[in-house]
Amino acid sequence: MTEEPQTEDPMVAALLRERAGYAGRGMDDRVAQVDEQLALRGHKPTGKDTQTPTRSTPPKGRQQRSPEKT
Repeated sequence: MTEEPQTEDPMVAALLRERAGYAGRGMDDRVAQVDEQLALRGHKPTGKDTQTPTRSTPPKGRQQRSPEKT
């Protein structure tokens, strides 16, 4: 995840990451709450902020842990 920073303010950057997570899970009510906090901090939404993140590849399956041997 080597994206160029969208802001110098660490709080706004954290809110943008939080917003992306909520948007990816379809939690629209939480996205609206984060948008409200961003607006209070003077952040103007860009086209990138409003897009829902998508996966480029599907997640890999988990491997089961082998039993411990004593």
